[in-house]
Formats: sequence, C-alpha cells, structure tokens
Amino acid sequence: MTPEQEKDRLLWIIMAIGAMLIIGVFVENVRADQIVHKFKSPSFNGIGTSSHYLTIENQEFSRKLTIKEEIKALQDEIEREKENSTLARFMRNLESRVYAELSRQLVNNLFGETPSDSGTIELEGNIIEYTSDGVTLTLKITEADGTVTEITIPIGTFTF
Repeated sequence: MTPEQEKDRLLWIIMAIGAMLIIGVFVENVRADQIVHKFKSPSFNGIGTSSHYLTIENQEFSRKLTIKEEIKALQDEIEREKENSTLARFMRNLESRVYAELSRQLVNNLFGETPSDSGTIELEGNIIEYTSDGVTLTLKITEADGTVTEITIPIGTFTF
C-alpha cells in the first residue's frame, strides 16, 4: 500500500468513527424527554398527603409522650434522692426507734409487773385508748379526721 492509500484509509476510518458519534448523539437527543420538576414532599405535590400528615402527627405525639416520660422519670429520681438523703434516713430511723419505745412502754403498761387496766396515748393527732377486763384487751384508735378503729384481742391466747 502506498502512503497515499494509507492516508485515505485512515481518513476514511476517522470519518466513519466521527459519523457514528454524531449519529449516536442525535439518537440520544431523539430519545430525550422534557425535564419536569416534581416535588418529592407530599406536602407540596399532594400525592400521599394524608398518610404524610398522619406520620408527622404520630412523630409529634411520640415525641411529646417521650418528653413527658423523661420528665416523670426525672421527678421520680429527684424524689428518690430526697427520700435517700442522710437527713431522711436519720428521720426514719429516729421515728422507728420512737415507735419501738412507745410500743415497749405500751406492752409494759398492759402486761408488765404492774399492768394498768386502761390508758390513753395521743400520737400525731391520733388518740389510742386501751382497756383490759382481764379476758380481752380492747384498743380504740381515733384518727385525726374522726375515724374510729376498734381492735379486741383475747389475752389468754398469748402463750407459746
């Protein structure tokens, strides 16, 4: 092959490749469609709007409920911390010891070496009256609001 023929052949190949590229671009443009802007949010385009609003409402409700639960948990934690403070524990311990001493004195008055047949104790606005007839012990507890509770205990059954 002569150099001129090689040039013609090379030129022919380049033109063929160029023609294919131009045809490819035109074919793609023929298949192209118009670009249309569409909103993806249902709030703007209206498609699936009710379920979108329901989802938003559920998220808001769940968040409000979570906040209320967090506030309640924080209040409970603060209350527990108050109940477990050193002062609160001391007061519970002291109150327990006072009640134990009061109970011991009441038992001594009822069943001690010199038992009494009746007596009255006032405790935090409540009145406790006790009477004994030798067979039964009657405790009459009158609360501050006037509610009366009466307990009758047979004395002879206190054996072990």
